[in-house]
Amino acid sequence: MSGTLARFQSRYRGRFAPSPTGPLHFGSLVAALASYCDARAAGGEWLVRIEDVDEPRSRSAAETTILTTLERYGFAWDGEVVRQSERTALYAAALTQLAARGLAYECACTRRELERAPAGASGERVYPGTCSNGIPADRSDRPQRAWRVRVEGGVIEYRDRLQGTGTQHLAREVGDFVLRRADGLFAYQLAVVVDDAAEGITHVVRGADLLASTPRQIFLQQLLGYPTPSYLHVPIAVDAAGEKLSKQTRAEALRDDAALSTLLAAWRFLDQLGPSGSNAPGSVGEFWLWAIARWNPERLPPVQMLPAPIAARANPHDRV
Repeated sequence: MSGTLARFQSRYRGRFAPSPTGPLHFGSLVAALASYCDARAAGGEWLVRIEDVDEPRSRSAAETTILTTLERYGFAWDGEVVRQSERTALYAAALTQLAARGLAYECACTRRELERAPAGASGERVYPGTCSNGIPADRSDRPQRAWRVRVEGGVIEYRDRLQGTGTQHLAREVGDFVLRRADGLFAYQLAVVVDDAAEGITHVVRGADLLASTPRQIFLQQLLGYPTPSYLHVPIAVDAAGEKLSKQTRAEALRDDAALSTLLAAWRFLDQLGPSGSNAPGSVGEFWLWAIARWNPERLPPVQMLPAPIAARANPHDRV
């Protein structure tokens, strides 16, 4: 992998990595627009990765819809689309490396048992280390086992281009976290770190809901000898109840017949300078030429959440 990394270090390489569990919505568009503009304004490359590592939740139809929507909204990516479901051998090799060095171990704890663990500062359950020195005798007959990484006294300091500096004490706030689930599927944290390194990603621009994952990913990068990309976490769009726009909150799917107006709404959401008079783009193609030339990360709101435009919050035809 080192030769691959060396080829890419001199140039900006960004990526957009949606999960194929449903169609793109306004919140997805905000993250895609920010990452695309940041890459293109720097003269860099922009890749698309389908994060279908959680195969039971992934849908091939959703992937098709996502890629079609990106094309209709004028996104043009570099290279072939990468799918995590086709890269499990890379994740297995990384896990094997960590296990061989004594940095990862098997865990036979059940989800119900973990629900009794204390909560950390973020409200996340902190793994108490039950299996860190070997699986206890009363759990040794359980056939399904996860793999966890040892965080020990790891303290990770990071700098985000928008959110500023931060520190996380992994042992106190997270505990030994999962790399491969008990059902055999690899965890997001390991997969994304391996993928970013394999693709030579130099800049990660994504929603602020993933900011809390950044220390874990930096920790894995350090253990595996990978470079750490530059991070920029833009505000996520939330509904009137303060919940992130998502399929679960019935966020309206992006409409094919409103691409230009929705792109402009996402642009305004990110507090970028809007068009005026004859300067206004009249098509999706014109929008991208106009937006990339005017992209200014320093204008981004330094917050983690912002209310979405009312029209983007919920689909009135989707009632449950």
